[in-house]
Amino acid sequence: MDLSWMAWTWPTAIFFITIALLLLAMGAWEYVRPGGGPRVGILGFETTRGDRLFISLLGSAFISLAWLGLLGPPVWGALVVCLIYAVAVFRFA
Repeated sequence: MDLSWMAWTWPTAIFFITIALLLLAMGAWEYVRPGGGPRVGILGFETTRGDRLFISLLGSAFISLAWLGLLGPPVWGALVVCLIYAVAVFRFA
């Protein structure tokens, strides 16, 4: 199978591996402690761990795209902002 058209690079591979590991970790966490700890946070509706992971990944994608569009590369600053955002989502959402 020729995947050369996808322009795989190590950063791309690390990105997808990280998302896969996050999903596996959340699945294991759900298996060990079922229920997801639903709670109503600052968003005003009930979210579970999986919901908060999805919100943090989606928001991080928008943060990264905005960073690239407004400031351009490198995106290390966007990574820091995304990590702070993810911690805030898991803490307050």
